[in-house]
Amino acid sequence: MKIVYSKINSMRGNLITVTAQDVGLGELAIITLKNGRKVFASVLRIEGDQVTLQVFQNTRGISTDDQVTFLKRPMQAVYGETLLGRRLNGAGVPIDNGPQVIGENVAIGSTSFNPVKRIIPREMVRTNIPMIDVFNCLVKSQKIPIFSVAGEPYNALLMRIANQTNADVVIIGGMGLTFKEYQAFIDNTETAGSMSKTVMFVHRATDPAVECLLVPDMALACAERFATDGKNVLVLLTDMTAFADAIKEIAITMDQVPSNRGYPGSLYSDLAARYEKAVMIEGSGSITIIGVTTMPGDDVTHPVPDNTGYITEGQFYLHGRQIDPFGSLSRLKQLVIGKVTREDHGDLANAMIRLYAESKKANERQAMGFKLSKWDEKLIAYAQLFEKRMMSLEVNYSLEEALDLGWEILANCFLATEVGIKQNIVTKFWPKNGQVAA
Repeated sequence: MKIVYSKINSMRGNLITVTAQDVGLGELAIITLKNGRKVFASVLRIEGDQVTLQVFQNTRGISTDDQVTFLKRPMQAVYGETLLGRRLNGAGVPIDNGPQVIGENVAIGSTSFNPVKRIIPREMVRTNIPMIDVFNCLVKSQKIPIFSVAGEPYNALLMRIANQTNADVVIIGGMGLTFKEYQAFIDNTETAGSMSKTVMFVHRATDPAVECLLVPDMALACAERFATDGKNVLVLLTDMTAFADAIKEIAITMDQVPSNRGYPGSLYSDLAARYEKAVMIEGSGSITIIGVTTMPGDDVTHPVPDNTGYITEGQFYLHGRQIDPFGSLSRLKQLVIGKVTREDHGDLANAMIRLYAESKKANERQAMGFKLSKWDEKLIAYAQLFEKRMMSLEVNYSLEEALDLGWEILANCFLATEVGIKQNIVTKFWPKNGQVAA
């Protein structure tokens, strides 16, 4: 039986306190205002009979004598085929002027998938971005962030990955998006013709902070149901620093003792609970998670990227509008390179990165006015070609085309004996005429 409480003890930001009994953490409640408007809230803390709830919408208009009804269930997302092509807010309410989503109710914030039913990933997710496909392969069921700073085109990179992936379903979780960013995602899906396989859960910068906390959980709850139904799901989360800031804001409102830089001590667990949803399910589908983590001041030791690095399986470091080959890493790439890709993949990638690192030293010698050797000149010419043809986010090649281009770039700048690749690989793949346009 649902009990109605008619007194709110206190209100603080998006938090209200009610004297109640027999309620549980995460339980959903409805606040009924005098004008008939209903607002959802969720139990955040219980101290004796004092229950603190976080309100999912603006608390404006709520008074202390409004009615609070506990629903005896947690917050739920709606799952079904009708979800595809829709845009919803953090509370799961449509914001695209479409009808209410009808389907199965799925609890959010559930535990991660049973480890016994997980299998080791062996499949590559192709993006047609050479700096990912060649040097740091994205693997199905991987969890990996994009480390960047404000102003870099990380959302454009996410959209490009979404457009070119062969995933069955793409779920976008936007947190703290400006209207321009939100509209860019809409325009991209319409232009790419991928709206029919895309779901968006969006928290805009003007929405209450508490809705920001719900976006990843809504997105991942639906992703799990799609995956258990045999779908390969790509989940794109941007920006997880906005998510962490929302956690900090609510923790401060609740007078919690802060940890590093004001973030709560639970930050690691809060991030891990979301990233660990990435999974390859035996006999069924998969969930691959790419999350943007913006670094204030480009500081990789900031608590959000620092904790994220311990949880995830590498990172793509977007720096200077390029994916930095030195800051990026995919810890699962060895599962696919040379095993499901061409035999020259690993040797070629390692040689190209090694030579690019050497070119940085040659550039330093040039900047300091030292006389350059013939080898230095080759390295500098190679770096220019490598940055233009491989590192630019504008280029678009399949993996095989990118590998062929890599050999051509090497042949354009070096002799076959200078690249440090095994002779049998060089003999098989070195271009016969090996010249590319500068």
